[in-house]
Amino acid sequence: MFLVALSFAYFAKALSGSYMKSTITQLERRFDIPSYLIGVIDGSFEIGNLLVIAFVSYFGAKLHRPKIIAIGCLLMSLGTFLIALPHFIIGRYKFETSIRSSVNSSSNLSPCPVGSGVLATAPSCEHESRLSMWIYVFLGNILRGIGETPVQPLGISYIDDHALEENAAFYIGCVQTISVIGPVFGYLLGSICAKIYVDIGFVNMESISITPGDARWVGAWWLGYLIAGLITLLSAVPFWFLPKSLPLPERRLAKYSPERTSFIKDSPLLEHKYQADEPANFLEMAKDFLPTLRSLLGNPVYFLYLCITIIQFNSLIGMVTYKPKYIEQHYGQSASKANFLMGVINIPAVALGMFSGGVIMKKFKLSIMGAAKFALGTSLLGYFLSLFFFTMGCENASVAGITRSYNGLYKEDKYLLASCNTICDCPRRNWDPVCGENGLTYISPCLAGCRTSHGSGMDTVFEQCSCVAVGNHTASVGQCNNRDSCHRVFPYFLALSVITSFIISLGGTPGYMLLIRCIRPQLKSLALGFHTLTTRTLAGIPAPIYFGAIIDTTCLKWGQKKCGGRGACRIYNTTAYRYSAHLSTLHLHAYYSVGNILGRDACVYMHFMFYKCLFIYVSHLTNWPVNTGLNV
Repeated sequence: MFLVALSFAYFAKALSGSYMKSTITQLERRFDIPSYLIGVIDGSFEIGNLLVIAFVSYFGAKLHRPKIIAIGCLLMSLGTFLIALPHFIIGRYKFETSIRSSVNSSSNLSPCPVGSGVLATAPSCEHESRLSMWIYVFLGNILRGIGETPVQPLGISYIDDHALEENAAFYIGCVQTISVIGPVFGYLLGSICAKIYVDIGFVNMESISITPGDARWVGAWWLGYLIAGLITLLSAVPFWFLPKSLPLPERRLAKYSPERTSFIKDSPLLEHKYQADEPANFLEMAKDFLPTLRSLLGNPVYFLYLCITIIQFNSLIGMVTYKPKYIEQHYGQSASKANFLMGVINIPAVALGMFSGGVIMKKFKLSIMGAAKFALGTSLLGYFLSLFFFTMGCENASVAGITRSYNGLYKEDKYLLASCNTICDCPRRNWDPVCGENGLTYISPCLAGCRTSHGSGMDTVFEQCSCVAVGNHTASVGQCNNRDSCHRVFPYFLALSVITSFIISLGGTPGYMLLIRCIRPQLKSLALGFHTLTTRTLAGIPAPIYFGAIIDTTCLKWGQKKCGGRGACRIYNTTAYRYSAHLSTLHLHAYYSVGNILGRDACVYMHFMFYKCLFIYVSHLTNWPVNTGLNV
């Protein structure tokens, strides 16, 4: 019963966590914030863990573990509902556009006002303060992190305490597999919600001139959080009816194996002062905390494993957080399709890999040393396969004034004005792209030199466009979709992504068993909790932030907030984005492999030199100083 309840709790927390990842771009656009700030919001979950995990892991192991897990699930649910709250108080979403059209009329304002200043007029700043509503998402994610804290350390230690040693790996593998199935449904939920317009039911969809593939589109991000919060609330129910402890199998009363004893430096048969079924004295437990932690960190196997998994988690978290965004920006896919592919292709490969790793360990009865070698082998193989990602690149989208000149040639200088549109009084900060007959995308109909338009919403056609020097001089709403070579390489990217995800995940369960087998049984909860604390503090919090900051350096055109200032990025330098994202991920993965072989000291110098070279390289690719996107 506990195994089923814990699996459902893992499923619920994984679903809500993956749904958060799937809404990264939606939140960026809705609150007009850059990627690094989204990284701060995403990392706030780990901040919540950091606040209480040491306390929960140490004291929770001596209290009623199932009920503590139930309380955690309730807090997770409350935090998830809080994340959705801004939608109901922030008002309707208004995306930036250069024209205003009426659904009931085919007549529009001229896209090219000549000296009238109509479009250059700054919008009202009356409600600009509402954009700070993202702070509710930040606080809700912190609360989710606090609630999630007891699930892993107390749940895994409870299973390992009451299962036969040879079955524990299989049971934990099952739970970990369920935790990976959760993201499948999380990303699928994200895919469905991303297709639905954010204000569905409150706006006339015929008046919306953008599609889910547009950089300004915002889906119904709030709807998924309501669903995830309800599921998490239900996961708390079974734990209230579970006992504090279960009878131990007779074979668990036997002595430990010689190999396991050799990894535990102090006596493995040392009696624990506070048994699960005895009253706990908090004062005595508090006095023993620091000596116990010192004893734990004095275990060389545990300490080295802790160091290398911090490096590995930096790579993993950075990749998982921004992979849907990478698929959107690099391969021109919508947020809905990117989330769908993550859910039905990538995540099942990870689940199968983790489950297979547990089965292999059980079938071949891998020792602790065997598990370590197996994890190292899968990591090295996955690293070398990942090098092929660099060959699967796409060219930048053809955008006049940014990646191409107005005559369609490649260019290095970024000038939005040309002789064909200087007569128009165009706002240069807006992003309202149109596709000319010449296959070139223009930032707005005004900058395309269009004089008239007819139709409304997605059916709007712009005419007499002086910058479109072919055909009827017309342009249509949206970016041009002329990256056929990019679409051809996309299936190969997906196939390689599935293979590498499966291979790397094979070592997940053996590596996890190495962690809990190299320490004394009574320290398992503390060891798992401290491992979670350090990896989330040194990986979960910083990784989304610095990965997001690196991504921001590759932005070519920033959006504009209502009262001015830089909003969310609208288009990226795909070459710089590809190299910066994959180099950041692979160099961390390399440190993990080197750390397994040589130890942590071999990686320090490489780490600093890598980032120095990375920022110089990104600056070279973007042809202007790092961290300065085009915003004029």
